[in-house]
Amino acid sequence: QLQLVESGGGLVQPGGSLRLSCAASGNTLDYWAIGWFRQAPGKEREGVGCISYPGTHTKAANSVKGRFTISRDNVRHTVSLQMNSLNPEDTAVYYCAATRNPVSGPCTLDYGRYAAWGQGTQVTVSS
Repeated sequence: QLQLVESGGGLVQPGGSLRLSCAASGNTLDYWAIGWFRQAPGKEREGVGCISYPGTHTKAANSVKGRFTISRDNVRHTVSLQMNSLNPEDTAVYYCAATRNPVSGPCTLDYGRYAAWGQGTQVTVSS
């Protein structure tokens, strides 16, 4: 079972930036498409962005398009979510997840297709 670990969350002021990272514990992210999801208290889980393997295809939710960028480093076996121009509505627990359905084609933000999930990292945007 692939075990994912997120890092990089924290408290940031509105307009600030954070960079989240996702890695596999005791394994690599090779041949897995990776998605980032978030869930705020009282709200449904929301797909934020995804990236195929080896990284040809990416997708971003409309709510973060132009502000968030997803990328992967296949040498260091990590996937990053660069978040800029953060606002309080971005406050949530952020999760990375892995899927092989699909792997190399256009990725999906359908969380039902993701087989492995990290524990999540808290992102709080507040002044």
